[in-house]
Amino acid sequence: MNEYKNPLVERYSSKEMIYNFSPKKKFLTWRKLWVALAEIQKKLGINITNEQIKNLQSCLKNNDINWNIVSCYENKFRHDVMAHLYAFGEQASLAKPIIHLGATSAFVTDNTDLIIIRDGLKIILKKLILVIFKLRNFALEYHKIPTLAFTHYQPAQLTTVGKRATTWIHSLLMDLQELEFRLKNLFFRGAKGTVGTSASFKELFDGNLDKVKKMEIELSKQFGFNQVYPITSQTYDRKVDTQILNLLSNISQSAHKFSNDVRLLQNLKELEEPFEDNQIGSSAMSYKRNPILSERISSLSKYVMSLSHSSEMVAATQWLERTLDDSANRRLVIPQSFLSVDAILIIWNNIMERIIVYPKMIAKNINKELPFFITEYIIVESVKHGADRQDIHERIRTHSMEVNKEIKLKGKKNNFIQRIINDKNIPVNENKIKQMLNPNIFIGFASIQVIEFIENHINPILNKFHYLLD
Repeated sequence: MNEYKNPLVERYSSKEMIYNFSPKKKFLTWRKLWVALAEIQKKLGINITNEQIKNLQSCLKNNDINWNIVSCYENKFRHDVMAHLYAFGEQASLAKPIIHLGATSAFVTDNTDLIIIRDGLKIILKKLILVIFKLRNFALEYHKIPTLAFTHYQPAQLTTVGKRATTWIHSLLMDLQELEFRLKNLFFRGAKGTVGTSASFKELFDGNLDKVKKMEIELSKQFGFNQVYPITSQTYDRKVDTQILNLLSNISQSAHKFSNDVRLLQNLKELEEPFEDNQIGSSAMSYKRNPILSERISSLSKYVMSLSHSSEMVAATQWLERTLDDSANRRLVIPQSFLSVDAILIIWNNIMERIIVYPKMIAKNINKELPFFITEYIIVESVKHGADRQDIHERIRTHSMEVNKEIKLKGKKNNFIQRIINDKNIPVNENKIKQMLNPNIFIGFASIQVIEFIENHINPILNKFHYLLD
């Protein structure tokens, strides 16, 4: 237990995302790229034999990386690509002379990073759709339940539990749109040589540009990309990383907003995240039911948001065709951001699986504030009976201030309505006032908005990605 272990790997992230950023996937992809490059070069007329191709393919079949040999070479060369190149060459000895032909290190490192980023986004997409699906169901279930709405964390008017949930979904829909855009516009770096001019491949193909282009197109298709970046230096533009990490930051911002709302509402005892039978809320205060899942989302979200700034600085300070001060940073911030967002969405799904709503507590909290919500009605009715609007407004303001004072200083109940009824200068019928004390009157079109939003915006998305919910 003396070694540091990454909590994202040990505690939070999924096996699929952990594997996606594992050394095994990374370095097997390097080898797949080398084999594909050789296969395509042979098809385009480069002097590579069938036996050499078969030799490469056979070494790739077992997914067996000679790790000890790699380690020896890396200690010798202090260069990870060369270490793996030499180690692969030992396994595929017949093909050793033609491995990595015309390529530079960025051929395997950058293309692999793009493959891993794409696959990571697909993992995120699946979990994001599942969160939206569960939030959709939650919003539908509670679309008619009135609840206090807050501005400045002060009671404002009423909304519904379901309407509030649609604001969480709407934020995620913006993230989903961006995710789809990034997936669609994430291209392959291709094979462009040491500084992006394809000089080595020009030499290799005797100046035949068409063959160089075909090589890049075939490579991109083989690895599931529709396009190749038309221009690169030695590396693909590091602004791509910034765009991806900004997307992950945006998802984290949406998650953080949700987690804050849950924590505030749990304090009001209106809803509660899942709490296990044997779960301990506090080592000292045994009665506590702390919102630890929401707090974990909040904590991880802050981390992801901070990492996005790091990628911005890297992209902004690349020198000319390439500088290596991006390398160590990218090894850290890209995997950590993906692993964190993966964990955030896992937790979010867990919360929505068994979130608890307390309608009676919601109603109780409404009733504390509901009398104040009918003041506009009182003003309008008074004016109809000949009263001066400003006079009635002032009388209502005075009563409300006195009631608030008695509630806060003396702990008394809200008797605002009775004070209005007793005030002979406010000409409003007592029965009409009491009829107004119905929360459903004050939710506006919230319930209808939920249904329309789900039908017009959420369901089409869920239908589009239905295969991710199976």
